[in-house]
Amino acid sequence: MIKRKLGKSGLDVAPLAFGGNVFGWTADEATSFKLLDAFVGAGFNLVDTADAYSRWVPGNKGGESETIIGNWLRQRPGARAKVLIATKVGSEMGPGQGGLSKAYILASAERSLQRLNTDYIDLYQSHRDDDNTPIDETLEAYAQLVRQGKVRVIGASNFTPARLAASLKSSAAHGFPRYESLQPEYNLYSRAGFEKELAELCRKEQVGVIPYYSLASGFLTGKYRSEADSGKSPRGARMKERLNPRGLRILAALDKVAVETHSTPAQVALAWLLAHAVTAPIASATSLEQLSELTRGATLELAPDAVQALDGASAAA
Repeated sequence: MIKRKLGKSGLDVAPLAFGGNVFGWTADEATSFKLLDAFVGAGFNLVDTADAYSRWVPGNKGGESETIIGNWLRQRPGARAKVLIATKVGSEMGPGQGGLSKAYILASAERSLQRLNTDYIDLYQSHRDDDNTPIDETLEAYAQLVRQGKVRVIGASNFTPARLAASLKSSAAHGFPRYESLQPEYNLYSRAGFEKELAELCRKEQVGVIPYYSLASGFLTGKYRSEADSGKSPRGARMKERLNPRGLRILAALDKVAVETHSTPAQVALAWLLAHAVTAPIASATSLEQLSELTRGATLELAPDAVQALDGASAAA
């Protein structure tokens, strides 16, 4: 399998990242272990999580996903060398717990390392921007963690073009670690937020792109075709707004290309992202069947005319 370099870093990433947001939410620990075993067994290596996963679940406090990954590593001797662990800091973990201050990042990193049962984090990401903390202070914290060997590479998530550019400028000026990746929302349905300015900035600065919601929360799998389908999953309620003329046009285009390539709409949607210079789309699965489908999508190559057809179907009105 051909791996892709993450930004200018030394991390070689297989072309699909497992979204660990489901661990401790829609996938219990036993299921999560099976999924991780199958993911790594298929030759993939990037597992993405966050300290805040899955705090939104009633009864959870956050850290559940990291804990499951750590338990998996503990029970799988040698697994740590086969995976790249990406986690995040900055989202609210409770009253007064959040943001990107130096003190908070350093303390949060220690908690994540303990939950993950590892001595180092391969990719530590700012989960969301914090305009109340100077950029230099945030990057100083990451610099300290890198010097200590606790973090290899840093990344950003949900940053605006201006703030990402300012952070890259600060890194260059002061010798801080630079954001080697960006994690934006980007998929065949949600294109404008990334493509308007961020895409060119990432190309220019050689920042890797690992988008979340790669399948638009399941919409691009084709599972949701009418309002009656909204009860098929906990995310189904979000689908109604996408069942508009443009959304239905996208589904029709996915269906057509899927037939032509003997694949599925989900696989085509992932292949479309990879055709647009994405390093590794993030996708989640809660069953081995779903995972098998996603991993096949990461190796599907679309012909230029298929990419063009999907571009046209998903273009903004």
